[in-house]
Amino acid sequence: MKLLRVGEHSKEIPAIIDNQNNIRNLSNIIKDFTPENLNFENLDKIKKLDLNSLPLIEDVKRIGSCVIKPANFIAIGLNYKAHAEETNSDAPKEPIVFNKSPNCIVGPNDTIVIPKNSKSLDHEVEIAMVIGRKAKYVKEDEAQEHVLGYCICNDISEREWQKDRGGQWVKGKSGDTFGPLGPYLVTKDEIDDLFNLNLSLDLNGKRRQTGNTSLMIFNFNFLISHISQFITLMPGDIITTGTPAGVGMGMTPPDYLKNGDEMILRVDDLGEQKLKVVKEK
Repeated sequence: MKLLRVGEHSKEIPAIIDNQNNIRNLSNIIKDFTPENLNFENLDKIKKLDLNSLPLIEDVKRIGSCVIKPANFIAIGLNYKAHAEETNSDAPKEPIVFNKSPNCIVGPNDTIVIPKNSKSLDHEVEIAMVIGRKAKYVKEDEAQEHVLGYCICNDISEREWQKDRGGQWVKGKSGDTFGPLGPYLVTKDEIDDLFNLNLSLDLNGKRRQTGNTSLMIFNFNFLISHISQFITLMPGDIITTGTPAGVGMGMTPPDYLKNGDEMILRVDDLGEQKLKVVKEK
């Protein structure tokens, strides 16, 4: 299934893509894709529906983030060897785990805002997992039993705040609009090969990032198992799993996002994001 949220900011309704690629209204079945509703019981309920019986949503003007209000928005740093190399970092021996503020989440085609005091805003195409069942001390071979689905994440990062302003990375990862998610929350049965998905990001029509999940240092199952040894994961929690090489910080000289830039992110089976960058007024 491909689940999504459509509508104006703060007025989104839950929806699903049917077999004819139409958008169908799920609001009579589920209130919204918030943590209390993101579980396998509700997923099974949706699976049993005759989608053609659901109201058709036409003239969609905006797609919101595919999920909203997670308790945890967890991210993984330097999870592709080539990305570690381009940042002059060693490949980590254990996952680098940090947080993004849930307040940074926006839709897949919303505007990315360069904060007034930002000098080095950067892009990171990633794949995020959404948890659907409580996960604590999970074994690696049981990890997928806890994943409700997957989506695209652009882990927008302010590099000066992240690297040079002291403390942890969260400061550089949590500004308003720094977490576009979607367009879809895609269930596992819709993904051909989770461990062989292509990721890409184009900036102003030119390819900047290319990667494949086969090149991850720590794969999806390992990440869930590892994180659950320290943090109890709950339904609705998001884990975004790292970016391949090609970020602006890795260029010589560094090439950061500018007012008017346009990004297109694509991941096999998960769809695409189209994002425009504007400077905060």
